[in-house]
Amino acid sequence: MVDLCVQLAPLHTRGLLLANPVITAAGTFGYGIEYSQLVDIQRLGAIVCKGTTLKPWEGNPQPRLVETASGLLNSVGLQNIGVEAVVKDKAPVWAGWQVPVIVNIAGKTVEEYAKVAARLEGVAGISGIEVNISCPNVASGGMEFGTNPKAAAEVTAAVKAVSSLPVMVKLSPNVTDIGEIASAVDEAGADAITLINTVRGMAIDANRDKPCLGNIVGGLSGPAIKPIALYAVYKVAGIVDVPIIGCGGISCAGDALEFIMAGASAVQVGTANLTNPQSALDVLEGIEQFMRARGIQSLKDITGIARV
Repeated sequence: MVDLCVQLAPLHTRGLLLANPVITAAGTFGYGIEYSQLVDIQRLGAIVCKGTTLKPWEGNPQPRLVETASGLLNSVGLQNIGVEAVVKDKAPVWAGWQVPVIVNIAGKTVEEYAKVAARLEGVAGISGIEVNISCPNVASGGMEFGTNPKAAAEVTAAVKAVSSLPVMVKLSPNVTDIGEIASAVDEAGADAITLINTVRGMAIDANRDKPCLGNIVGGLSGPAIKPIALYAVYKVAGIVDVPIIGCGGISCAGDALEFIMAGASAVQVGTANLTNPQSALDVLEGIEQFMRARGIQSLKDITGIARV
């Protein structure tokens, strides 16, 4: 029997213990409820629900998705039902689950982030908060906070001040020095750091002489960004002491193991969920098989093992 348990918030009084390191990424698994009829979601380490804001957001104009040669461009624009509906309609369902649910939050101002976090306080069924300061396809907020160390720290501190839940912060690769941003949110009290969100990009329809996406710019995800995400994890793991959650292009166990060996304590499966709802569980089973084949007792034994 291999030990796959992961403590995502070791410095937090409550902690956030996961049965295994495989998490579904925000925006690719809905609220988990949609996938519960298709896969055994209770076997997952955790589920991160889609981005949640203070009021419902309509999102960006269509078209919102464009396939690329090795990934996906999305410009959904954080369309969501708002925090009140999440608390009223989704959390009661989550409260009956074994798998922990982490709510990804976003806002246009620091105050909005804090208000969303405060509304989630004490709500049964919510095990943690992921602060999204890295979305590249919203008009305001989002990545504006994730590209400036001072702003990133301010948002992190504001959320920590109103929440007793473990708080992880999801960072953008669209910066000059991701290590500087990671250090800032670490010092501001983040319990864990998620690396990375999508890479800003676009596509043009040559037959129509115009951009493919309704918002022109979108976020690139999938296999194309895996090397970028892996490097970010490797770099930041040498800078901060809090757990890192690797995210970006993970579609199989081999991908996940690379992130873990680079220093990630857990991983998020995102775009792969859209093509195969079973992807996250396939990743989990592959990690287990690898560890058994190698005689590895605990996930901790290979976390960061490739660092030199």
